[in-house]
Amino acid sequence: MIEFDPIKHLAISHAFGGGMYIKQCELPVGFTFAQHRHNFDHLSILASGKAIVEVDGVETEFVGPTMLTIKANKIHSITPITPVLWFCCHAVGEDGDIETDFVKDGVINSDNIDKTLIAQ
Repeated sequence: MIEFDPIKHLAISHAFGGGMYIKQCELPVGFTFAQHRHNFDHLSILASGKAIVEVDGVETEFVGPTMLTIKANKIHSITPITPVLWFCCHAVGEDGDIETDFVKDGVINSDNIDKTLIAQ
């Protein structure tokens, strides 16, 4: 098993603006971005690289650049085949609040970031 070092293995950036929250992830080979779900639809962009996206147990291989929609309450994960540049795009509510696995009320919860990668 590969020892996970979030500084060495993962680069995540967060951006807010125009009613959107966008998370940019540089995902390395050798890890799976763990299964999780959201209670809302969201768009994902595979800007570069090749990855297997599993949604409710069904695996599909994607090559960037491409866009896809992850439907609400669908359990999903990302496994890079090559290094991947991935964007998760979420709408921000009318009151400006967003709640995701990593951000609540504009504050990044880095504890959750560390727990989302599983070494293969």
